[in-house]
Amino acid sequence: MTEASNRRETENLQVQLQKVIHLLSKHKLMAGFVQMQEMPRHELTESLVQKQNLAELQQLLDKLHPADVAYILEALPLQDRLTIWDLVKAERDGEILLEASDAVRETLIAAMDGNELVAATEQLDADEIADLAPDLPRYVIDDVFQSLPVEEREQLRAAMSYPEDAVGALMDFDMVTIREDVTLEVVLRYLRRLDELPGHTDQMFVVDRNEHLKGVLPVNRLLVSDPDTEVAAVMSTEMLKLHPNDKAQQAAHAFERYDLVSASVVDAKGKLVGRVTVNAVMDFIREESENEALKLGGLSEEEDLFAPVWKSVKNRWVWLAVNLVTAFIASRVIGVFEDSIEKLVALAALMPIIAGIGGNSGNQTITMIVRALALGQLNPGNARKLFAKEIGVSAVNGMVWGSAVGLFAFFIYDSVGLGLVMALAMTLNLLLAASLGVLIPLVLQKLGRDPAAGSSVMITAVTDSGGFFIFLGLATIFLL
Repeated sequence: MTEASNRRETENLQVQLQKVIHLLSKHKLMAGFVQMQEMPRHELTESLVQKQNLAELQQLLDKLHPADVAYILEALPLQDRLTIWDLVKAERDGEILLEASDAVRETLIAAMDGNELVAATEQLDADEIADLAPDLPRYVIDDVFQSLPVEEREQLRAAMSYPEDAVGALMDFDMVTIREDVTLEVVLRYLRRLDELPGHTDQMFVVDRNEHLKGVLPVNRLLVSDPDTEVAAVMSTEMLKLHPNDKAQQAAHAFERYDLVSASVVDAKGKLVGRVTVNAVMDFIREESENEALKLGGLSEEEDLFAPVWKSVKNRWVWLAVNLVTAFIASRVIGVFEDSIEKLVALAALMPIIAGIGGNSGNQTITMIVRALALGQLNPGNARKLFAKEIGVSAVNGMVWGSAVGLFAFFIYDSVGLGLVMALAMTLNLLLAASLGVLIPLVLQKLGRDPAAGSSVMITAVTDSGGFFIFLGLATIFLL
């Protein structure tokens, strides 16, 4: 899909959202108006108005893709969200729950009773049920588990046994398998008997009688080859084999690198147990990107945009508390140099420049390092070279921008010494930012923590305190 197509899709979705908001406003306005009517016609009037407005909303929702409905639900305050959720047809509940964010899904599930949850979940495949399982009450999972056929029950048990960041959690069990000793004509007849092909079927998996993977038959080869040819003659034995316990991030890199639509998942004995498709990989990449952005900002988990105040406070307070402590440290650093600031007031006006540029530079370094760690590009063999490179970049930036701010200080305050101190302080703080921008993510990873978790908060705190100390210390030594 091109950038123009993406833009049109986004604009169209925004139009649909505005239509929903307009109809909701109209519904609430009319509901408030009819409540002012005198009895006995009040109840009849209210019923007719409610049905008319809600029917219009429901017709609009029925035309939308489940992902679009999920987007609209995420963009609405809680009460409006629940009004829309009540209008969604029951047979679409499961698909929409899958598309919604974890935080919004939690609010929707809380509004449903046990029977509704069981009915919504039973319509999904085993791998999709496994995706919803962490958010569902235990008794719902038990009821759904008992209602599944034996084969799907085993698939669900397998899917739920893998951690969220493993390939097994992305695995899909709906796929087409064929034998290598049959002709392409037989394969075509077999496919025609199916109601439809599983989504994202770009290849069929060739297995033996014990379900061991032998190769893959791309759909394009099936269509252009002689129907009398055997599968073994046209299948490909060069293929990507994933394992259920592989990291999902590695699978995502492979899909991006080789432009894959689907890939096989095999166990330790080479037996085909499932496949991973590009839609599951895209969902994983999107969720990882969102989580990383939140963690860089010091948010501990995904937050509903319209979550209750107290829940949002609990999600944000940890790193705010850390920030408060570091702010106290920065204030004490400034306090140590109170006498210097009193003697040369210009220091108070200039020191935020040193701290601000240092924080921005540190965040740039951290972003590069976290990305390199996520892509598996950073290892002990090249860490020193990367560290040296970032120090070099900061040294050059420090000299260039340090000279700029030094000239600024000279022209404003007519002091050569102050300009030189500004230039030197800027250079030293950028070097400090580069050093810690590399070390903080590496240390977090070494300790088994997410390298992105609160990194930007920590680097900003260090460059603030460090920048103040460097600048005020140099000023005290050379100017006073």
